[in-house]
Amino acid sequence: MTKKEKKIIPRETPIFKCGFVTMVGRSNSGKSTLLNTLIGTKLAAVTHKPQTTRDVIHGALNTPEGQAIFIDTPGILKERHNSLAGKLTERAEEALQDVDVALYVVDPTKAIGPEERYILSALRKLDFPKILIINKSDLPEKEKTYLNDYKNLDEGFTAVFELSALYNRHIQPLKEKVFELLPEGHPMYEGDQITNMGKGHWIAEVIREKLLLALRKEVPYTINVEVRNIEEKPDIVVIEAVILTYDSKYKKMIIGAGGRSLKEIGIAARKELATALNKKVYLELEVETDKHWEERLLK
Repeated sequence: MTKKEKKIIPRETPIFKCGFVTMVGRSNSGKSTLLNTLIGTKLAAVTHKPQTTRDVIHGALNTPEGQAIFIDTPGILKERHNSLAGKLTERAEEALQDVDVALYVVDPTKAIGPEERYILSALRKLDFPKILIINKSDLPEKEKTYLNDYKNLDEGFTAVFELSALYNRHIQPLKEKVFELLPEGHPMYEGDQITNMGKGHWIAEVIREKLLLALRKEVPYTINVEVRNIEEKPDIVVIEAVILTYDSKYKKMIIGAGGRSLKEIGIAARKELATALNKKVYLELEVETDKHWEERLLK
């Protein structure tokens, strides 16, 4: 057979995969940290306070194999009985519908309790791949008191991974497994878009994170942040935002003596925003009392 007669075998088109991957778990298990680490950028607010995450946040991971859309959900917190906690749990449940893979993120420093039993019961009813993620592998063994209890939950899970979301350890094997399980499909997010959050929502999340880190335990559940205006200029971004609380005593705590607390919160938020936006940021931050902000959030 001559060179001209040699049969040419066409190269097969690579399979492109795309699907939704929902992360569930109790509060402070590390779901938001894992989302940020998987995507490689800060999308979700991260603090040590319970139920920092209030919204269902998408983060699209693009690789040559395809696009995995990871979904961060509010933490399940069964001990707190109020309308906000109930709504957040409802949002987490809804995010498990019509997805392709579920990641159950657990914290081995905490005993299995009502949150875990609730989540496991919900997962058992779902007929798609489920992966158990034992987070915080960076901690000393003596602190991971309940590690073996979680390892024993492996029945019904497609795979189990021990990793550190905070320090980006053992993340790559998880990514590979997720893409192995995803169906073929077309990308849902095109171009530079990697999340369902608009810029105003993302800015509000950054500010709220700094609030939660700065304030005492009882305050976070009484606050929200709304971005009222964003003005893009050639060399600076001007942002007007308001912190909402439904009690005047919390307003005083947020502002602090001589405005010191609010100033520190503003400096921390402005610094992170300027780094992320790669521009100078002027942040005008005010505090208002609004007894109905939670009603708007729950709609």
